[in-house]
Amino acid sequence: MKSIGARLALWYAAASTVTLACLFVVGYYLLRGYLIHGLDLLNQSEFEQIKAHLGADYSSLSSAVIDQRIRETTEYASVLFYIDIHSRNTGTIFYSSNLKGRSVPDVKGARRYDVDWDTGPLRVGEFIMAPYDVVIATPEAQVEGVMEGYAEVCAALLVLMLAMSIAIGLGLSRLALRPVRLIRTTASRIGSENLSERIAVPAVNDEISDLARLLNATFDRLEASFKNVRRFAADASHELKTPLSLVRLHAEKLLATGTLSHENEEGVQTLLEELTRVNGTIDELLFLSRAESRSITLDLSPHAPAGLLTNFNVDAQVLAEHHGVHFSYTHEGSGLALCEPRWVRRVLLNLLSNAINASPEGGDIRLRSLSRGELWRVEIEDEGCGVPSSEHEHIFDRFVRLKSAARPKLEGSGLGLAICRGIIELHKGRIMAEVGSGGRGLRVAFEIPAQTPAPRAPNLSPDALAPATSR
Repeated sequence: MKSIGARLALWYAAASTVTLACLFVVGYYLLRGYLIHGLDLLNQSEFEQIKAHLGADYSSLSSAVIDQRIRETTEYASVLFYIDIHSRNTGTIFYSSNLKGRSVPDVKGARRYDVDWDTGPLRVGEFIMAPYDVVIATPEAQVEGVMEGYAEVCAALLVLMLAMSIAIGLGLSRLALRPVRLIRTTASRIGSENLSERIAVPAVNDEISDLARLLNATFDRLEASFKNVRRFAADASHELKTPLSLVRLHAEKLLATGTLSHENEEGVQTLLEELTRVNGTIDELLFLSRAESRSITLDLSPHAPAGLLTNFNVDAQVLAEHHGVHFSYTHEGSGLALCEPRWVRRVLLNLLSNAINASPEGGDIRLRSLSRGELWRVEIEDEGCGVPSSEHEHIFDRFVRLKSAARPKLEGSGLGLAICRGIIELHKGRIMAEVGSGGRGLRVAFEIPAQTPAPRAPNLSPDALAPATSR
């Protein structure tokens, strides 16, 4: 069971029910003892009545006289009592009629005890009235009936207690864990884009508030670390651009003099190419740092996706043809995407470059666009070897390169998809990787908000606007 609240409710219900069951068991024995004590008092009362009927001279009376004096009394009480009187010397001298000539079983050394009889269990009391022993037994049927009723009521109460305690436990657990749920909601909302948000600390000074303070302290350290990393990336990117520009200028100056040998000119050309690649990587890192810190503000306005894709298709066809692949696109829908076209174009170019890199010679790259309701979705799919599903989330991290068996020389810096994610998130959208059609290749899709175009007003001619005249 995954829910702590459900476990707490079950533990509470089990503890409450077991406690109540123990109390019922104790109550059972206390009540039974109390009722049995009442039977003992009842036997004692009957003995006192018999003793009063026999009189003070009972020791000199014959068995016939004893029978005469107490027979009537015992007959009246035959429903409640079984009575026999005996002595060690003469044996039994009196039986109540309900005994039918049999003696009540005797337990040596016991004055009050329980025995089983034909009609059910009896509570027996033995009283000394020298030289006689008076044995009086009372049926326990009423006691057993009361105890059975008690057990039935207890069982019903236990079932009711279990159901009620589960319901109460669930309510209490939800109430007790509400601060934890609030902490979870806030913690799940905190990401790299809003590390300044903090968890509300409860006013009560308990374990929950300690946990909230601990998490807030952790987020403080995490925010400081992120700021340091972003500051370092931005500062390093900015500081490296000047010396790299100087190196490039000196290299270009060397080439312009014309005094270098052929081998040295090739080395300087290679140096310039690498400087260009490093400058591009620095620009990309600087952009990512600014995008993650939300220091880039986009001017989002409604644009027709069909027009954006038509312009992009011109460059995409040239780029695809240059690398020996085929590019095609389709668009459906009539919504307006809330975007900044130049950034969307950069995303499309990055995704197209990755698709070209992954595609074999003569492969097809398909772009599908769908604008419907409040969403514009774009998919770019290649026919390459694809990416394992477990890596779909990681390919948008920095410096993750998608290796291609078809075009290993076209591998980039590993920042293209990270830049795409940053741009799409600035558009308040999301980007994801999926398995291509038929389980082949890779499909990268992004979604950004859109809006439905306002309905056009009917184009009425002047004649239609003129009032009708009667003939």
